[in-house]
Amino acid sequence: MDKPVCLIDRHSDGKLCVQQSALQILEQIQQPVVVVAVVGLYRTGKSYLMNRLAGKQTGFALGSTVESKTKGIWMWCVPHPTKAETTLVLLDTEGLGDVNKGDPKHDTHIFCLAVLLSSTLVYNSRGTIDNKAVMDLQYVTELTECIKVKSSDEDADDSSEFVKFFPIFIWAVRDFTLELKIDDKDVTEDEYLEFALKLKRGISRTVIEYNFPRECIQKYFPSRKCFTFLSPTTPDKMSCLESLDPADLSSEFLKVTDNFCKFVFHDSRVKKLKDGHTVTGRVLGHLVKTYVDTIHDNINKLFDGYLCQNEQASKRRCEDLLSSLSAPMMEKFVQGFYAKPGGYDLFCNDLEDIGKKYNSQTNKEVKAEEVLEEFLKQKSVDSKSILQADKKLNEREKKINEEKENAILLKQEIKAKEEKQRQLEEKMKTERQSNEERMRQIKEKMEEAIRLQIEDAERAMESKLREKTDLLEKGFKEKAEMMSKEIEEFKRRSAEAETNRAKELALMLENSNKRHEETMAMVMEQHREQMMAIQQRNPLSLDACCIL
Repeated sequence: MDKPVCLIDRHSDGKLCVQQSALQILEQIQQPVVVVAVVGLYRTGKSYLMNRLAGKQTGFALGSTVESKTKGIWMWCVPHPTKAETTLVLLDTEGLGDVNKGDPKHDTHIFCLAVLLSSTLVYNSRGTIDNKAVMDLQYVTELTECIKVKSSDEDADDSSEFVKFFPIFIWAVRDFTLELKIDDKDVTEDEYLEFALKLKRGISRTVIEYNFPRECIQKYFPSRKCFTFLSPTTPDKMSCLESLDPADLSSEFLKVTDNFCKFVFHDSRVKKLKDGHTVTGRVLGHLVKTYVDTIHDNINKLFDGYLCQNEQASKRRCEDLLSSLSAPMMEKFVQGFYAKPGGYDLFCNDLEDIGKKYNSQTNKEVKAEEVLEEFLKQKSVDSKSILQADKKLNEREKKINEEKENAILLKQEIKAKEEKQRQLEEKMKTERQSNEERMRQIKEKMEEAIRLQIEDAERAMESKLREKTDLLEKGFKEKAEMMSKEIEEFKRRSAEAETNRAKELALMLENSNKRHEETMAMVMEQHREQMMAIQQRNPLSLDACCIL
């Protein structure tokens, strides 16, 4: 992409809508994606940082007035500068806190979408991280209302579930003017952030209100980073920031910007779902659509619903076509055209012509054969009445014609069943492919879960080893020996859990494949029995006539 495009727009009525052109771009990206989203109060310079991450001077719109420039969420997909075979997706969001929006929940929806879609979330603010700045980040306290995590215990602490798919959190403080000192001691930017998020002691209402947003940030974003940016240039040049040469910008500002970009490129992870599944551009597009639809309580209908609608529409089209093609014949029937010697043959010829025209115009319709079968059954009543009225036919000819008519009906019934057989085989093929893909995904997820479990165990082991070393250094030999026993027991349980997960995966795949094959075999056997029953009803009549 040579420039950003709108991913999620906002209608005049305030509702969010996904842009199909942006989804088509994501559909073509089969690579894993690293998604970096920036949020923050409007007019705080979010777009400049995103342009720098894209390696461009311009791209995302930079406003120079008090009006919010970006509307909705804009997207820019570029090759990742340091990760091979990976796409970097940059999301620039509408500025928060714009009083002209009207809907007080709009900002919360934008913030929630940025959190859900990103693997790294950049929160952009101006000035310092004081209590007002933290309280401005009120949207984090509403995440639990916007996002529901399934839990068997409604009162359980679900922060661990959120952490599995929430992004790295970067607080970018623009136009920072303070010294990085706490109690006259120099501190890092990260220590400055942690100090700002430090909780107060007490249970008063004021303390609870003070602590709540800080607790939410700590709980939902355990991976946190802070960057403090000086003002890039003098106030009179800020309106043309994107056109300024690097020489016209503060060297310290450029240094922090470079460090910010390096951190994002190196530490931002490939986007993963809660179950550990890697997200590609195509999957990201599906997530965007799903999340926006969920916000509007307008979840898309399942595939079976669409299939049912398609079949119903096909049936209506076929019925309308037959009604149109048979209208002249029915007009003749009403006027008594066939009530004469030879009328039966004329009726059969007209019926045959209708069948030929119908078949030539409905070769793509899924309900074509079924509708024609029902039509012929209905017309058989008319043909019988015409046959009885046809005075030129003797009894033997009548019997032959009855067999001929039965043969036509039987042949069409078999043809309809064969068409159903073809559709069934196609459906079974699709089901088989779907099952194989489902098994592949389950295997990937289980293997990824095992890998993550091993990584968690390794981190826990490292923590226990550090704790043991610390105990030894402090002279707690007995506690250190107890810790050694705990470590050995932990190793044993981890190995046992890994073995059990591998067995569980193998058994799950085996049982799923077995159930799938049994179901498919049962369906095929039922269809074979139906076909045999039709053929045994009148095996001789199939050769009597072949009209359609």
